[in-house]
Formats: sequence, structure tokens, C-alpha cells
Amino acid sequence: MGAPRFLLSNWNRHQGLGLKMKTPRSVRTLEDFGRIRLSKSFFMRDFLYSDIATIHRMTNLPGDPELAIAAGRGLCEYLLEPLQATFGRLAIRSAYRSPEVNAFGNDRYKSCGSNETNWCLHIWDQRSKEGGMGAMASIVVPWLVDRSKQGVTWQAMAWWIHDHLPYSELQFYPKLLAFNIGWHECPKRRITSFVKPRGLLTKPGMDNHKGNHSCLYPGFPELVGAVAT
Repeated sequence: MGAPRFLLSNWNRHQGLGLKMKTPRSVRTLEDFGRIRLSKSFFMRDFLYSDIATIHRMTNLPGDPELAIAAGRGLCEYLLEPLQATFGRLAIRSAYRSPEVNAFGNDRYKSCGSNETNWCLHIWDQRSKEGGMGAMASIVVPWLVDRSKQGVTWQAMAWWIHDHLPYSELQFYPKLLAFNIGWHECPKRRITSFVKPRGLLTKPGMDNHKGNHSCLYPGFPELVGAVAT
């Protein structure tokens, strides 16, 4: 997978000159970076906000912008776009984290995993040990929040995604049924949850992993806007 199709002219000029894109260091270059379009609906700026960085006045920007863009494109085109096309607007809760911000969150708040465990997840600009790239975002699906009051469960959404999208990892949380959704070149296809029943829902090799699970998400809409893998 190469660079995104939707790019700014400044980025194209960098490519044409064979220059490596640098981390933004000024308002103008950050504005340009934030305007880079990752997919039909999403821009880089949508994924840069961090509560930790805001409160502690830290910079939350990638050291390798090119890798972050390419990984973000995979996340947006293959997962977030079809989810939004099918279920309506998504709310991005947390997405890209710089190694510095993630390490601080891990040490100070215990709310982030270690940097090593977040490579190719929230730290988009680091490759995995095997060399692959990936990206993760924490999202809320208002469609699911509204229907959870009527008994729709996190498991139903998990199995719908499992059957329809090339995700790598899903992890569900109690508040607003937010969940981490990760894309990776070599997907793990693993689902866990901090919502009862907590723990592992499925992974390759488990009896429940293969096959069609549509009986577990009755009334869910048909997939819209999938990108061929």
C-alpha cells in the first residue's frame, strides 16, 4: 500500500522532489499537514487531538509523517469509511499518539499501553517488529449508543465488524460502548472487551471465529461503501 490518493499539492511537491516529509514545526506547516485527506470523509487533523497532550501542553505529532499518513489511510479507507457509510457519523475519541504522549499516558495515568505494545496501533508512525504498518482509533458509534438502550450489545457490533470488515483488533469499553478499532497489513483478527463479559471474544483458532455470525446481530444494516482489499 503506497501513499494516499487524496493529498495536498505541497505533499505532491515533496514526492516529486524526492524529499522526506518532516514533522510540522510551524502553524503553517501544521495547517498543511492537518489538511491532508486520508479518505473521502477524513483528514489528518481529525486524528491528532489528545486530552493528555492538551492538558499537559505536549506536542502530538508524528516523527515520521509519511508512515502515519499511509497507515492512517488504511484505517480510514478500509474500516472507518465503511463504518460511517453504514451506521452514520462516527465520533473519534482518540487516535494518533506520539511516542512521548503515549509514554506519558502510560506512566502518569495508566490509561495507555506501553509504547512497544502500541506500535502500529495508536502510534501510527512506528512499524511492528515484523516491519508491517498499522493504525488504530478509539471511536464511538452513536447508532450503537442509541440502540444499546434497547438491548443491542457490544458483541453484536463486534460480530458485525468481524463478518464485514478487514479489522486487525477490536477492544470495547463501557463508556458509550466506545471501542478501539485497528487496521494492520497483517491483521490479527482479535476481539477483546472491558465490558461484561470481559475478556477475549474471539481470535483465530477459536471455534467461534469462522463462519457467518449474522444471527448474533439481527436488525443491523447491510454494509455500505466497502473497499476491495
